[in-house]
Amino acid sequence: MLALLAGRTSGGRLSIGSLGLRGCARRSKRSLATVGLLASGSFLIISIGAFRLDAGAGALKRSSGTGGFALIGESSLPIVQDLNSKAGQEFFGLNPADLDEAQVVALRVRDGDEASCLNLNRAQTPRLLGVNPRLLQERGAFTFARLLPGLSRENPWGHLEIEQSDGAVPAIGDMNSIVWAMGKKIGDTMALVDEHGKPFKVRLIGGLANSILQGSLLISEAEFVRRFPGQSGYRMFLIDAPSNHVAAVRSALTRALQDAGLELTPAARRLADFNAVQNTYLKTFQVLGGLGLLLGSVGLGVVVLRNVLERRGELALLRAVGFRRRALHWLVLSEHAGLLALGLGIGAAAALVAILPVLLAPGAGVHYLSLAATLGAVLLSGLLWTWLATRLALCGDLLKALRNE
Repeated sequence: MLALLAGRTSGGRLSIGSLGLRGCARRSKRSLATVGLLASGSFLIISIGAFRLDAGAGALKRSSGTGGFALIGESSLPIVQDLNSKAGQEFFGLNPADLDEAQVVALRVRDGDEASCLNLNRAQTPRLLGVNPRLLQERGAFTFARLLPGLSRENPWGHLEIEQSDGAVPAIGDMNSIVWAMGKKIGDTMALVDEHGKPFKVRLIGGLANSILQGSLLISEAEFVRRFPGQSGYRMFLIDAPSNHVAAVRSALTRALQDAGLELTPAARRLADFNAVQNTYLKTFQVLGGLGLLLGSVGLGVVVLRNVLERRGELALLRAVGFRRRALHWLVLSEHAGLLALGLGIGAAAALVAILPVLLAPGAGVHYLSLAATLGAVLLSGLLWTWLATRLALCGDLLKALRNE
């Protein structure tokens, strides 16, 4: 673009702004360095900001990382009773009014290695969860980032009940845990050992998009009981509750099941704890990108100051032939504002290409408003430094510079 401006020979009428833009090519290497620095900084901020995770955004939706569940809980002792049944509620002294239409999805637990982002080590034998797939399928809970090729997305949870041709147990896990904590991909198998010491394999048939189930693999409850018959009862619970009665449901369940060591946590908070690890790294790189943009905007002011000081004779001549001081200010400002806009535009375009897979991924939650506000702030900062440098360089009597020519 700088070469295009330099070679332009239009004979039409020039405005102050267009004349200033053509001045961007006067010192092409200097202008290119300025544009490159600004583009690099804006690229970093946009591309990194797109990967930041917000657990609170759409937390009540079934497609979110919480699966639409209000609470997630774990107990120290297994709970055999069905908390959704009247008999189970009476066993723990719960009244139907205490739960207020809340529903509980109970999961069986086989302890293993922590395979979430909270563990920096490679998980060899991840924790297994046994779940009734129909309870999750009926709710349409969670979003699948990837499924084994050939499997239908209309009933993804139902594939846990379909026997594999080689006898492997189908399993579903969080995609981040599968890739980074286990070092696997969809379609791979993992060798585990059942309760009787017999080896068996689980095949990873699906990965969830950033969910509260990080660190575990889910298999069907029937297959779990078959492999681990001694693991009686349930020790993990996903709880549906009306948004205005979550606190009451949490209090009632915690009080009734305190002897079992039940601990309930808001699902959005659990997801936020997982996201905090990734967001911390991203914030570090965003600070570096922000520093680059800060240096770029200040550096632009230095470029303006140097360019104007080198051209004081030229500007003095324009002043002598009738150009007003305000027009000269606008001439210099438009020239360097063009460099600022060009740098930010190139960086933003490159970042959009880089994060396109994230934008198209299921459950993507890019904060466009915050990214636009960041770029807007950088643009204003750059314009401020440019304006200050212009005012400083053009202060004083320009005609003295003309006398020295």
